[in-house]
Amino acid sequence: MVFVKSPDNKTLILNLNPSTTTLESLTLHIQQNYHIPIAQQRLYLSPQLLSTPQNSAVALSDLGISTNSTLTLHVPILGGMQPPVPPKPKLEFLNSKPPPNYVAGLGRGATGFTTRSDIGPARAAPDLPDRSAATPIGAATGPVGRGRGKGGDEEDEEAEEAEEKGYDENQKFDEFEGNDAGLFASAEYDDEDKEADAVWEAIDQRMDLRRKDRREARLKEEIEKYRASNPKITEQFADLKRKLHDMSTEDWDSIPEIGDYSLRNKKKRFESFVPVPDTLLEKARQEKEHVSALDPKSRAAGGTETPWGQTPVTDLTAVGEGRGTVLSLKLDRLSDSVSGLTVVDPKGYLTDLKSMKITSDAEVSDINKARLLLKSVTQTNPKHPHGWIAAARLEEVAGKGQVAQQLIKKGCEECPKSEDVWLEACRLASHVDAKAVIARGVKAIPNSVKLWMQAAKLEQDDGNKSRVLRKGLEHIPDSVRLWKAVVELGSEEEAKFLLQRAVECCPLHVELWLALARLETYESAKKVLNKAREKLPKEPAIWITAAKLEEANGNTNMVGKILERGIRALQRDGVEIDREMWMKEAEASERAGSVATCQAIIHNTIEVGVEEEDRKRTWVADAEECKKRGSIETARAIYAHALTVFLTKKSIWLKAAQLEKSHGTRESLDALLRKAVTYIPHAEVLWLMGAKEKWLAGDVPSARAILQEAYAAIPNSEEIWLAAFKLEFENHEPERARMLLAKARERGGTERVWMKSAIVERELGNTTEERRLLDEGLKLFPSFFKLWLMLGQLEERLGNLVKAKEKYELGLKHCSSCTPLWLSLAHLEEKVNGLSKARAVLTMARKKNPHNPELWLAAVRAEARHGYKKEADILMAKALQECPTSGILWAASIDMVPRPQQKTNSRDAYKRCGDDPYVLTAVGKIFWHDRKVDKARSWFNRAVTLSPDIGDFWALYYKFELQHGNEDTQKDVLNRCVAAEPKHGEKWQVISKAVENSHQPTEVILKKVVVAIGKEEHLAENGKN
Repeated sequence: MVFVKSPDNKTLILNLNPSTTTLESLTLHIQQNYHIPIAQQRLYLSPQLLSTPQNSAVALSDLGISTNSTLTLHVPILGGMQPPVPPKPKLEFLNSKPPPNYVAGLGRGATGFTTRSDIGPARAAPDLPDRSAATPIGAATGPVGRGRGKGGDEEDEEAEEAEEKGYDENQKFDEFEGNDAGLFASAEYDDEDKEADAVWEAIDQRMDLRRKDRREARLKEEIEKYRASNPKITEQFADLKRKLHDMSTEDWDSIPEIGDYSLRNKKKRFESFVPVPDTLLEKARQEKEHVSALDPKSRAAGGTETPWGQTPVTDLTAVGEGRGTVLSLKLDRLSDSVSGLTVVDPKGYLTDLKSMKITSDAEVSDINKARLLLKSVTQTNPKHPHGWIAAARLEEVAGKGQVAQQLIKKGCEECPKSEDVWLEACRLASHVDAKAVIARGVKAIPNSVKLWMQAAKLEQDDGNKSRVLRKGLEHIPDSVRLWKAVVELGSEEEAKFLLQRAVECCPLHVELWLALARLETYESAKKVLNKAREKLPKEPAIWITAAKLEEANGNTNMVGKILERGIRALQRDGVEIDREMWMKEAEASERAGSVATCQAIIHNTIEVGVEEEDRKRTWVADAEECKKRGSIETARAIYAHALTVFLTKKSIWLKAAQLEKSHGTRESLDALLRKAVTYIPHAEVLWLMGAKEKWLAGDVPSARAILQEAYAAIPNSEEIWLAAFKLEFENHEPERARMLLAKARERGGTERVWMKSAIVERELGNTTEERRLLDEGLKLFPSFFKLWLMLGQLEERLGNLVKAKEKYELGLKHCSSCTPLWLSLAHLEEKVNGLSKARAVLTMARKKNPHNPELWLAAVRAEARHGYKKEADILMAKALQECPTSGILWAASIDMVPRPQQKTNSRDAYKRCGDDPYVLTAVGKIFWHDRKVDKARSWFNRAVTLSPDIGDFWALYYKFELQHGNEDTQKDVLNRCVAAEPKHGEKWQVISKAVENSHQPTEVILKKVVVAIGKEEHLAENGKN
């Protein structure tokens, strides 16, 4: 069987045997069955043409055609007209009308139905043009020349049918509306329709925009879900690829190599080897040959001359040295041997040679073109100053300074009233000639401020500069720029005199008035500012300066009144009070040391332009922005004003207290908190903050008094009870602490009270009382896991390992999702019964708490502790598959792999977890081991900034600074850690919660954790060795 693909993309099936059928029989078979002449058949097998005279008698199998092969048949398109195709005869019954009550298919059980096309549109169709009248003439004259469309008879029938129905079914058909689109076919599309479409389109866009975030979130979730369920091949085998480095050379050699079978169909390139011609070899021999005989031509000249062109110059270094020797000889000749003086300076001469700008031919041609262009500009329009300036600068670039000076001189003659030309002439002239040039310039244009300023710059002495500027002020008395320049050059008395004259000449310039006020005495300054206010009634800077003047002279009571009166006056004059501008002025006043002025500005302008419902949010945001910019007094003033409006808002009091704690004094913070609790007596956090600040200041009795007042205000507050307990406990008053906790338990304390009570007894060594309190607490709060944990740890400390196991198991019945209980039980089983039992406990824990990275990490570390590295690697791979975004697992994975693979693992971890502090710390350790100190410091800093509560990161950072930092960096890390007060961390909690370290400060615990990390790293290194 053979398949043939025809030109119309149809497959012809020929039941032929390729072994017994020739190509001629195949073409004959195609002609008989499919009516394609043999002369027009072109058969192809892949790119090979089979339809050739030589292959007509060849069997198909010899041409490479086998059973089920597919050939391609091409039919060429020949030019000329094809004969017309006669129309097929129509059946008679198709043109006749059906009998009445006839339903198609009724004989075979079909049921008749009616469609909308049978009924027609809902209203009468408009009068449509008669399509039968547009029938082409050729259709009525017979079939000659008719195309591939319908015949004329069919079109007449369709036209008649459309006329009977009243509309044409094929006209104005819409896929969405059907034939109803013809209802509005004759209506005009006016502006109202256009506006309606625009409104609906805007509604659609609005609805689409509202659903955009939800749609994008859903799409992102579906993509992540799809990628998680259908990972790429590279992701599935990434861990296997990393293990390829463990393969030995023998394993690599044992892998069988596959051959490149594609070379069978490739033709080998023909490589030709051409022997080196003899002429090339002879030339190389002559170049290396040393000739000792003289050339006949040079022998004729006596052997002292070498004919030109006989010896090629090949050593360019020797040529350069020769040029240098000739140049030095010429310079020696120019020196005077009698007096020892040199007529030409050799060094200067060489320097001039080096400073010459070498331009290419293209640059020279460009300069010539520009020169011609600018020459035509200056000749056609000599009064155009910029043409002369451009021509002079072109010559300057070309290195022709004299020509440039001549051109700009001619420009000054042609354009004497252009200050740009005179300034350019002054720049191009030498220092001696520049003064003469600028003198002619100011004589030609006496009212040019730029020329007078340039003339002052040319003077070296301040007195001469002042004299020039005063001469300029005679011509331009209203120039503020000249007055400022001459004032800066004078002494204080001269400046005062000059400013008095300046404000007379320029009364509308506020800077001159303010400068004069700053130089005057208090009374004179007040008079100056009053005059300035009369001249410039809309200038707010005058009122602010007046307020600063009063504050500088100790009249702080007048500051607020002046600014309040000034703002009212500005509003009367129609000046809009810009809140942002006034706040910037407040910050500027703070930087200038005028704190009262800053506070008055904030008090009078903070409410301008702020809606009543937005006041709290806006003011807090303004204060935070000022705090970021370092404007502490401005932020304090904003909070002070906000607290006068929102007396009972705890959040504002807290932010103000934080500001005072960071940038204020203990006295100011205590006063603020005292004021806060008078307005909000039920705010626990404010009482506790005040008590803590007193405790940190060393004033324990004041802290006790504050807590007593707090208890009186909030009698049933557990936080206050616990704060009082902590105050007594930390100050080594266990009996007081025990009494407080006993009272708290009597009043129905929560589980935290029972836990703190047990901690006190553990501190005092009363194991019996501790067990009693834990048992009673568990009866009341059986789902509080910390009590079960403390009870199990108590039994472990006493050596009752069996009882400890029972307590842990009993606790897990009540708190099956508690990870610390599972970890404690697994650690106990590993210590008592070995790894297998601990492995079973951890497996059960992972089943009950899936996707828990801490349980996976404990299992991995248990395997690694017993030397099962392969099992640990397998568990780590499973853990990363179940918890792919866990930073603590990725950090452990980075530590487990060898050093060459750590960078690859860290890159994968950062892609998966982003800014996870565990990953950042692991990357910092890699840079630390590679001695990249700055990078390691930045990564450690990022980790402690993101998670300041984890003490392990602070310990690593401090250990790094002890090794690579200086005293300042070490102190900075230590202070930051003390301020952060970390409470969590695997190694931090073990040391901080030990009984012997219960009262140790953060600094001591940090150093102990650093020592513990060092010992652990030392043991790990010894284990590897």
